[in-house]
Amino acid sequence: MTEQHADDQALRDELNVFGFSDTEIDTYLAVLEHGETTVRTISDEADVTQRAVYNIAERLEDRDLVTVNGHASPTTIRAHPPREAIDSLSGRLESIAPSLEDRFNETQPQAPEIQIIKSRETAVKRLREGISEAEHEVLVAVPEHAFEDIEPELRAAVDRDVLVFLLIGGIEDLHGDDRRLDDTATIVRAWSESLPFMYAADDRAAMIGHSGVISGTHVDEGAVTVKQDNLAGSIVGLYLGAYWPAATELHVCDPEPLPRTFDWFRHSVLQAVLHRRDGTELEAVVTTDGGEEIAGRVSQVRQAFVEPATNDYTLETSLYLETEDGEVSIGGPGSFIEEYEGDIVTLRRTDG
Repeated sequence: MTEQHADDQALRDELNVFGFSDTEIDTYLAVLEHGETTVRTISDEADVTQRAVYNIAERLEDRDLVTVNGHASPTTIRAHPPREAIDSLSGRLESIAPSLEDRFNETQPQAPEIQIIKSRETAVKRLREGISEAEHEVLVAVPEHAFEDIEPELRAAVDRDVLVFLLIGGIEDLHGDDRRLDDTATIVRAWSESLPFMYAADDRAAMIGHSGVISGTHVDEGAVTVKQDNLAGSIVGLYLGAYWPAATELHVCDPEPLPRTFDWFRHSVLQAVLHRRDGTELEAVVTTDGGEEIAGRVSQVRQAFVEPATNDYTLETSLYLETEDGEVSIGGPGSFIEEYEGDIVTLRRTDG
């Protein structure tokens, strides 16, 4: 890596620390390069849509980093001198220091909650608890013989409108008609081989272990439970990225009645693809994590929850909306490829 590139990366890393997204950094650095220039120029150089440039410029202006001249035609964006911008950021941090000190309660650092489980009884108990406590989504992978242990909890989760992904291992007849599965999950997949058992609930709590633990046949094997977003998210990624695509689809729920508002992004993506698969044209209103509202016709759905997969890379889960300013991409929490991070999604038919 050249010295210039190393300096650029260091600058980007520091701006990330201050809460700048990658697209905000691209936009801000492009403005700095010109001092003052048009929205179109920034859009071309930062490789973001003009609509996104307007939105980002407003946020940068709120931070006293740029001035947006909306009276000019075309609109221009002028960078504040870096020293003034840094002083402004520093001043803001200093201004909230007293309030932070008032709220600060010194405690010992808490490590992520991780526990090793050896017994079948404890593993099944934790699995049942995890399914029962899920509010938005639960992903479960179990061997076929363990399905009955958690069937009531799965049915209850579906009844309270939790998005349930169920993966069953060790099923010999993958094409059999097993109707008992239909009411126990939103989507069911299976494969004939054994697989690790696992669950992940709401991207917050998860467990993964050798199938022998839940079978009670391998006392030397263990399972691990975690309650920490990043660790649970890794198990979600393993589940959806490695095991789910390799399994055979057995059951998919029917599309839900619309209009409907979803506060779990993956749920909205699933329903969007189910309705579009039936030939229904949709429009969506999305509230982003920053509180911005974006509306438009659903032009694409990228996902691998149901067949056929429509994403371009593993774990890509996004909605594309055709807005007045062109097509924009929206991902879920933690997304980094899409232009926006969606929080709340309302789907409706274009015919009302």
